Amino acid sequence: MKISKAVQYALEYHRANSRENTVRSCEFVLSRFEWEFEGRDLDAITSDDVLAFLTRYTEGSKQSTKRSRYATLSAFFTLIQTSAGLDLKNPCCTPMLRKLFRPAKAPSWKILEKETVDEIIFRTSKPRNRIMLELMARGGMRISEVLGLRAQDVDGCKLTLKNPKTGKEAEVVFIPQKVASRLREYIERRGIMSDQRIFPLTYQGARAMVSKAGDQSAIKLRPHDLRRHAATYASRSGTPLEIVSKVILRHANLSTTQRYLGKVSDVEALRWIDNLYG
Repeated sequence: MKISKAVQYALEYHRANSRENTVRSCEFVLSRFEWEFEGRDLDAITSDDVLAFLTRYTEGSKQSTKRSRYATLSAFFTLIQTSAGLDLKNPCCTPMLRKLFRPAKAPSWKILEKETVDEIIFRTSKPRNRIMLELMARGGMRISEVLGLRAQDVDGCKLTLKNPKTGKEAEVVFIPQKVASRLREYIERRGIMSDQRIFPLTYQGARAMVSKAGDQSAIKLRPHDLRRHAATYASRSGTPLEIVSKVILRHANLSTTQRYLGKVSDVEALRWIDNLYG
């Protein structure tokens, strides 16, 4: 099979079955792969060809980007192999390539304790800022999701996210009743119309607000620290991992959620054991 035909088949498959982010990744990698090896047969591609191609198109990139493009190309060969029934060896599956394009080492995040997050929120006097912090820390929302909220998206404790990061048409976030009441009161007091954004800040302005809130408690704070706290606090309070993943974080798979959850310190481990058996 010619490479151009294989690439066309793979892109049509992903456009019909995959998420928008996956489609964009495949289009980027496979279009360049087709241009690089135009006219060649797919089974003539060697591991050296793959290495040269990936080196050229990942030079200067982060390890996560290198891994993503390697995985896209490897999945392409696997898709053609299984769908077309070809006796095709995947040139990406060699020990050397796996090692060169292995997953990036997962970052080690400091997870904020509930008392610290409570202090940060309670020290924030401006109602707008406090509610935004609570939506991230209590609802597990991304800063971009908070900024995109409109009054018409709020239905009690249920918030509807339009055009979320996952590529779906909409997603639902559930927030505590107390936070929902403060949010509704804020909307009514400010006279925010149904189609208006509740928090009309820029992304940079919102990040600066979060950072300033952390400074008041001598904490270096970023928006995603609050989202991670929401997940870790829920998990350590006994919430099933499936609920943390699918409801609070709205991840596609559990492995992504597990990377969010912080490591358990010795002190915390002993506290849990005492709670169980003390």
